Amino acid sequence: MKQPQVSIITPCYNGEAYLERYFQSILAQTYNNLELIFINDGSTDRTEEIALSYRGKLEQRGIHYLYEYQENAGQAAALNRGLKLFSGDYLTWPDSDDELAPDSIEQKVNFLLAHPEVKMVRSNGLYIDQKAGTRTRICSKPHEETEDILEPLLLVHTYGCCGCYMITRNLLLECYPDLDIYESRVGQNWQLLVPAASRSKCGYIDQDLYWVYVHEDSHSRKKRSYQQEYERWDAFTEVLLHAIEVSQCNQTACAQLVLENCARQKFYYAIAEKNKAVMRETFRVLQKNGSVTWKERMLYYKKQLL
Repeated sequence: MKQPQVSIITPCYNGEAYLERYFQSILAQTYNNLELIFINDGSTDRTEEIALSYRGKLEQRGIHYLYEYQENAGQAAALNRGLKLFSGDYLTWPDSDDELAPDSIEQKVNFLLAHPEVKMVRSNGLYIDQKAGTRTRICSKPHEETEDILEPLLLVHTYGCCGCYMITRNLLLECYPDLDIYESRVGQNWQLLVPAASRSKCGYIDQDLYWVYVHEDSHSRKKRSYQQEYERWDAFTEVLLHAIEVSQCNQTACAQLVLENCARQKFYYAIAEKNKAVMRETFRVLQKNGSVTWKERMLYYKKQLL
């Protein structure tokens, strides 16, 4: 019986420092029927040279390899380009500066084949600090073998590390028949995961099958100003609201949940910054929806009087 094909879509912008490690992890996979779609998102370094140098090795290994270049437009735009090209039965989309454990894909495929009632699965993984050499599990909380992760995703209470996840082609087509996600510079993982989680429970493999390397220029790890945090939460909320629009859920209730959470996150940043204008704005949102906690009420009045 022929193995199902797994498509790997990886956008990359200026990843020359990490690509050797990334490609070696693809070559080391114990699963055989693979399609790799690598989207160069307008890199100005040696990304193209390195990516093309692996064509022979990948094809010799039996991996169908597609390399595409586009002008820099962000990861969501790069994913959209890859989604139009992929032909696999399953999809995963790891970052180019991270690494898949050798049996990462094999274990996820085996889980989905053994559990046809679910159409998505995730594993645990590791955060690896390149400078300190420390390793920390991405999630330390226990998980059920299958679970409903829609609300935790909407509240950003669970992890969305792209390479931890695998979804079926059929589930993706249910979410995005045109294979076109909303294009934003943030939150592209949630654009795929939220609609998927609204239609299927998510399987879980309690093994560290994806390794996220933490380095100084990691986009998600950069230290931000308070203003940048406000803008980031606004942008992330916009992405979540678009994802809800293509989800099978109580869209009004889910959107309200997201808007309240955005206000709450910005409220606590405003408390730390002592920004009374943002405090008032976000407190009114929480108050209007009856979701202000006693702690938040006390913090608000105390800071407003200072």
